[in-house]
Amino acid sequence: MRDDRKVSGARAKTMRQELTNAETILWSRLRRGQIHGLRFRRQHPIGPFIADFACWEARLIIEVDGPSHVSDESADKDAKRTEYLKQAGWEVLRVWNNEAYNNLAGVMQTIETRVWENFQYIQKAIKNEPEL
Repeated sequence: MRDDRKVSGARAKTMRQELTNAETILWSRLRRGQIHGLRFRRQHPIGPFIADFACWEARLIIEVDGPSHVSDESADKDAKRTEYLKQAGWEVLRVWNNEAYNNLAGVMQTIETRVWENFQYIQKAIKNEPEL
C-alpha cells in the first residue's frame, strides 16, 4: 500500500468517528442497504480524497457540505475534487447540511433516484460489454 493510501485510510478511520450532525442523520438512512439493498460506505478514501458516503455498485458519492464550503476557495477545491472523481467514473451529489435537517425526505428521494438510475445504467453496460 502506498504511503498516501495509508494516510488517507487512517484519516478516514478517524473521520468515521467524527461525523457532523448532518452526516449522522444521513448515515442513519444510508447504512445497511436501506436504498435498493445497495451498500454505502462512510468516509471512504477514493484516490487522494475521502468521500463522505460512497456506493460502489452505483458509482455514487454523496458529499454533505456545510458553511465551510461557501467561500470561493472552497468552491474551487470542491470543483477540482468533483472533476477528479468524475474522471474516475463517479457521480458526485452534493447535499447541504440544512437540506439534511429541513428536507430529509426530499434528499432521500433524490439519492434513491440517482442510486437506482446509476445502478441500472451500470448493469446495462455490463450486460452489453463485448466478450473477450
